[in-house]
Amino acid sequence: MKVDISVNGNEMQVQLEGRLDTITAPQLESELNAKLDGITGLTLDFAELLYISSAGLRVILSCQKKMNAVSGTMIIKNVNTMIMDIFEATGFIDILTIE
Repeated sequence: MKVDISVNGNEMQVQLEGRLDTITAPQLESELNAKLDGITGLTLDFAELLYISSAGLRVILSCQKKMNAVSGTMIIKNVNTMIMDIFEATGFIDILTIE
């Protein structure tokens, strides 16, 4: 998986490419945790994300909890149909902001 992170003030943009699964989720979690201090706006761009597993969902949920803890916002955009189906089946669609 390829992760591209850019930070502008208290805003972070994350573009994901490939598969967010058991192997790549720890990498993403580590990269995000290293840069989330002081962030109140997080945008995850899933335009190039092909797959997400339960390990990936855990990382996304963790990010949402961290943003909630600082009264911040997290937006997920450009979600493909397969990943949207996973969000719907798991109930994540009700706790995430998806554009």
